[in-house]
Amino acid sequence: MAGVNKVILLGNLGADPEIRTLPSGSKVASFSIATSEAYTNKDGQRIEQTEWHRIELWDNLANIAEQYLRKGNSAYVEGRIRTEEYTDKDGIVRRTVKIRGTALTLVGGRNDNAENNTGVASAPQSQPQSSPRPAPTPASPPPSEFNNGGDDDLPF
Repeated sequence: MAGVNKVILLGNLGADPEIRTLPSGSKVASFSIATSEAYTNKDGQRIEQTEWHRIELWDNLANIAEQYLRKGNSAYVEGRIRTEEYTDKDGIVRRTVKIRGTALTLVGGRNDNAENNTGVASAPQSQPQSSPRPAPTPASPPPSEFNNGGDDDLPF
């Protein structure tokens, strides 16, 4: 029987993404996202718990992360849980859990590094990655930018 390995996270970056280019030419972005939940315990105290998730994005998604993501930004990530084993410098076998991102949505408003910090990108499951989709543009300007002086060509 086939299983489902899907993770959906919405959180804030703890640091700028670390970008590596492998000898094969592939690019990898690694960063951590914090998710928090708050609840009131049986004694009436407000408790907040923060969980950190290690995210890994490849190729085009790594390019998007490099260009747009910065510490403190909110990001929505979809992906799969990956457990990896490695041997540390002391010869001890260690395990680490990462989220291999397959889709990234930049959440929030404008920042200093990009014109628009909202957009969606996803990696195809088994095909070479194509160029990222452009960030959506607002359908209409906010009401404060409307020209109320009557100089426009609108019939109403």
